[in-house]
Amino acid sequence: MSALFVTATGTGIGKTYVTAGLLRHLRGKGQDVAALKPVLSGFDAIPGSDPALLLEAMGVTANPETVAQISPWRFTAPLSPDMAAAREGRAIDFDALVAFCRAEAARPGALLIEGVGGVMVPLDGRHSVLDWMTALRFPVLLVTGSYLGSLSHTLTAAAVLERAGLTAAALVIDDSGDGAVPLADTTATLRRFLPGVPLVPLPRPAGEADFAALAVQVFQEIKT
Repeated sequence: MSALFVTATGTGIGKTYVTAGLLRHLRGKGQDVAALKPVLSGFDAIPGSDPALLLEAMGVTANPETVAQISPWRFTAPLSPDMAAAREGRAIDFDALVAFCRAEAARPGALLIEGVGGVMVPLDGRHSVLDWMTALRFPVLLVTGSYLGSLSHTLTAAAVLERAGLTAAALVIDDSGDGAVPLADTTATLRRFLPGVPLVPLPRPAGEADFAALAVQVFQEIKT
């Protein structure tokens, strides 16, 4: 299976929205595609949760069994995963997390792995999401917003990914919807500073044509 890792500049940016939209589009085109959300904090009920939204986009009923299949490491507290796990007297086994993703990626079809929080969110006492992505070495889809402050956050995240030697399949600029900074202006500025990274602006609500444009860009990366 070819795989793509979906990360973001922070939490609440739109990783699940983007991942679910790609799933629906690719499935609608007859592609064999699945998704994982292996690590999740702030989980207290299935309806409306990130795993439920991904399962719905895959055409699968969300229940305790199917949620556990795509999100094995779930924690209740809305904190970074290391903190949330500690609240429950647990810890994320980093090697097991990487092995789980590799095993799922070995199956036929395409796989979208949605990360947790932003690029540098801690997973345990020594590892961050960046370590997770680096261990897997899959192409990365970076999701950012058009909110005020996004430019610095995005350029910092992009620099970190480049320094780690990770391939950016694309940068999705998800419209934050607050109107403070126009989506087009954010896109134009990032295009000047990141000339080698494919940029895909995503309005809200995004339509089929928007996810089609994104899929054209990223799917050529995850097939290689």
